[in-house]
Amino acid sequence: MSIQENVARIRADIEKAAIAAGRDPKEIQLCAATKMNDAENVRQAIAAGVDCSGENRVQELTQKLSENAYQGAPVHFIGHLQTNKVKQVVGKVDLIQSVDRPKLLQCIQEEAARQGIVQDILLEINIGEEESKSGFSRSDILPLVEKMADFPNVRVRGLMAIPPICEDPGGNDKFFLEIRNLAVDITEKKYDNVSVDILSMGMSGDYADAIRCGSTMIRVGTAIFGARNYDTSHQK
Repeated sequence: MSIQENVARIRADIEKAAIAAGRDPKEIQLCAATKMNDAENVRQAIAAGVDCSGENRVQELTQKLSENAYQGAPVHFIGHLQTNKVKQVVGKVDLIQSVDRPKLLQCIQEEAARQGIVQDILLEINIGEEESKSGFSRSDILPLVEKMADFPNVRVRGLMAIPPICEDPGGNDKFFLEIRNLAVDITEKKYDNVSVDILSMGMSGDYADAIRCGSTMIRVGTAIFGARNYDTSHQK
């Protein structure tokens, strides 16, 4: 199937899942996870109606920005961000979804202040408490958002999570619901410099479950572009 057909199918799935949960489908944004896809594929996805593109790698982001690949839709950074590459991302993307540690938050604040801008971010939660994954623990979040007034050039827009891999339908619902409940806790406390209008959770294999549990943004790569080719033997 073409990228356009895949996006149309996913939009239909979003509508079905949202309506089944008593939600407005317009509440859910579709972020195309564009890792290992060239500028032309990104353009096709935007033309097909995705809400934004999400890049995992700074090198790919920089390359595709130089090719005007994201024209017509916002671009987000959704991968692990090294502190020494913050300058290449802050001010270049509409949203950094993967702020996963205090040092990175501080570096983003300093670079955004240097540029004289306010950078929108999401706080990434390691909701499954997996050692192999980065992210704040659930218990870290409330003390962190209490201090966000100390980061005037950073604006928290919500939370992002990648639950453990699960093959069973509904198997990650408990994690999605934990994120949703955490968002409710934050919203009720009305912290300065913090809003939680974005819950970025759900990917190609579980986005319908995530929508049912309150997701407002799903990050979809394979279901839009097909399986990625990780064979880099031909590359230098």
